[in-house]
Amino acid sequence: MRFDVSRQRIRDGSRYVAGGVNSAFRAGIRPTPLVFESAHGARLVDADGNHLLDYVLGMGPMLLGHSPAPVLAAARAQLGRSVLVAGQTSLEYEAARLVTELVPAAGRVRFSSTGSEAVQSALRLARAATGRRVVVKFEGHYHGWFDNVLWSVAPDPAAAGPANAPVPVPGSAGQLPAQDIAVLPWNDTDAVRARLAPGDVAAVIMEPVMFNNGGVPPRAGYLAAVRDLCAASGTLLIFDEVITGFRVSPGGAQARLGVLPDLTVLGKALGNGFPVAALAGPADLMELIGDRRVLHGGTYNTQSVAMAATTAVLREIATGEPHTRIARTGARLISGLEKAFGDAGVSAQVAGYPAVFHVRFTDGPPPQDYRSARALDNTRYTEFAHRLLERGVRVLPRGTWFVSSAHTDDDIDTTLDAVTHALTRI
Repeated sequence: MRFDVSRQRIRDGSRYVAGGVNSAFRAGIRPTPLVFESAHGARLVDADGNHLLDYVLGMGPMLLGHSPAPVLAAARAQLGRSVLVAGQTSLEYEAARLVTELVPAAGRVRFSSTGSEAVQSALRLARAATGRRVVVKFEGHYHGWFDNVLWSVAPDPAAAGPANAPVPVPGSAGQLPAQDIAVLPWNDTDAVRARLAPGDVAAVIMEPVMFNNGGVPPRAGYLAAVRDLCAASGTLLIFDEVITGFRVSPGGAQARLGVLPDLTVLGKALGNGFPVAALAGPADLMELIGDRRVLHGGTYNTQSVAMAATTAVLREIATGEPHTRIARTGARLISGLEKAFGDAGVSAQVAGYPAVFHVRFTDGPPPQDYRSARALDNTRYTEFAHRLLERGVRVLPRGTWFVSSAHTDDDIDTTLDAVTHALTRI
């Protein structure tokens, strides 16, 4: 496949848009950041006319695939009623009700437009509820691009201190100095216990599965141990389920893994492409927002069309049918990938769930934290992703694959044929 038109449009667009893209995470992609014309089901059509099977799915939101009919119908119907009213509609109450029914730890909900904003609401609420300032996060975990959390997301270990006592490493030039943030290694219960002992930590925030780096799951008993340590020290536990929420199960990772946080951040699959995120928690904590002791606002919060789409998405998820379909096709894809790697003599691991998993090129043991995930052969995997794109299959270069309910058995067959071919060229 050729991508000459996309390449030229990026060049032309760079005259008006800095770097030609509107998110740093879309830049630096081989052979060029792509420009798309349309997206339906599991397929994209780019500016060159290439039809691509999509496992990026908008970086994860498109659980139901691109342009699902029930969601589009709801959005179109709402366009004839209202777009933004600077008030309330019944849609947001119905969406919130569905969230509380699906997500075990959700007693009350507040909607935002992005996951980054919802994280900030969670941290502010945690500080207000505890009267403390310090937030603990983990190496390799991503919680948005704001200064107070963009620490040690993908640090060079040489600059990050010892593995058992990492130091915060900024993620951007111009970032404010680290303040009231502590960074710990993932999957190390003793490190959490030691840091919570002084009693000055407002919140521990984590991805319940580290999908932003390496697809590293929690060790057996780790989440439950951290849950207990937080409860004993008066610290709030926050699950950032922007990736895992509604994707690894209708109730997210907390439902699948059986450990409930105090606060939950949701996004991505919540709106299936519409800009919607949420903070959810028990009624007593959320009442600090409800009575305005903790400020939460936003002009575009619960924008009418986005809420109509979100309600339609949640109704689809509540039927269980999307996850039933993904459980079958995603599992078939995972087993097919494992067989293809074995047949080609490529040392690789596939870790995760049918709806989201991580492919790693390594002959070592499965990584347990960010440092061990850094040891993976990412250069070879990036080449593999590029070769897949040449065969019409689009995946993220970092190794995460997202599967939608729109992916069919034929799509899986096409993907596995492309994988077999790509493996001969890396």
